[in-house]
Amino acid sequence: MLKKFTEFIEEHLAGPMAKLANQRHLRAIRDGIIATLPLIIIGSFFLIIAFPPLPADWGITQFLTSNVATILLPYRMTMYIMTLYATFGIGASLSKTYNLDVISGGILATIAFLLTFVPVNIPAEALDAAGTAGFVLPMANLGGGGMFVGIITSILAVEIYRLTDKSKFKITMPEQVPPAVARSFETLTPTLIVILGISTLTYFIGFDWHSTISKIVSPLVSAADSLPSVLFLIFMITFFWSFGIHGVSIVGSLARPLWLQLLDGNTAAMAAGKELPNIAAEPFYQWFVWIGGSGCTIGLALLLAFKTKSQFASKLGKATLAPAIFNINEPLIFGTPIVLNPILIIPFILTPMVTATIAWFVTQFGLVNRVIFTAPWTLPGPIGAYLATGGDWRAAVLSVVLIIISVVIYYPFVMIYDNNELEKEHAVSN
Repeated sequence: MLKKFTEFIEEHLAGPMAKLANQRHLRAIRDGIIATLPLIIIGSFFLIIAFPPLPADWGITQFLTSNVATILLPYRMTMYIMTLYATFGIGASLSKTYNLDVISGGILATIAFLLTFVPVNIPAEALDAAGTAGFVLPMANLGGGGMFVGIITSILAVEIYRLTDKSKFKITMPEQVPPAVARSFETLTPTLIVILGISTLTYFIGFDWHSTISKIVSPLVSAADSLPSVLFLIFMITFFWSFGIHGVSIVGSLARPLWLQLLDGNTAAMAAGKELPNIAAEPFYQWFVWIGGSGCTIGLALLLAFKTKSQFASKLGKATLAPAIFNINEPLIFGTPIVLNPILIIPFILTPMVTATIAWFVTQFGLVNRVIFTAPWTLPGPIGAYLATGGDWRAAVLSVVLIIISVVIYYPFVMIYDNNELEKEHAVSN
């Protein structure tokens, strides 16, 4: 039965899913967003500094509170406007797949995104003596709130670039001209089309990109923050992994823009002193679901290292425990293996769904803070959970509890697995 099902998966799903993961537009979106992760990690760290998990009467807390606006400026110039940076990355990555100049593609994507904004004119009388009159951009849509607009306009700009290059509808310079200068002239035509086209839509026709796209994707964002959606995504990721397909690569490419909007909503609310609205941003998965890696395999690693009797399982557990503590579990997935293993697939799918459900309700009831920070994914679970929730010690405790639950769920399956390995070793020795 399992063999037939495996053959069906390999024949009908493995190929299409691999193609989907490598589809040029999805890969460009993934690469562009991932390129902003250093800005997201470092930028959101300033939120913790501005709102430290320390007693309010401490001198350092009072100093930080009195300077919160200044402390938050690095956050506002990095994570708060992450889509501005992501558009360049998306444009550059997509241009590379078409063998176009990556810098030109990134710049075209960025200007296309910026042209969806209508600057607001602030007169001098509306400002205090320290202000400066002039046009300002609505910065909120430069961040996660404008991610889908950034994705659409970036792809549109690069596709225009590709069409002008393919059709030779461009200015070609003699070979004697330096390459950098030649590239600048070659991109004059797509730049003109992008600027005129998007400017006409935004400024003359009056098309509100951000409001329109927001209305379209808002049901998706709301759905992504629901428990059924969380469980569905977990199931899909672990299901694909069970057959050797990189689940996070496939599902994450589609879900990450939604996760970023949820995280952006939390960080913006925290910076404004408001209640955090969302639960299921990506750090929620990282620190309460994927403890030890996809499948919450920290429990599996611990059991293999300390509770198994077979030589293979024991040695494998000791070798993979250290990577698992830092959320690297490919050695476990392919070493045990979990892939195509009818015994270990069950807890591999079940465990993260259980831990996610518990973490969801604990967060929903306010027993643990909601996530606001993208901590480096290689941190041990309790440390990452503590940082991701803005220094909430209860999140670290929850992480430890979830690790124990992971051990409990994996235990009977690991014992069956270990007994099977013991039988194999006895058969070989006899």
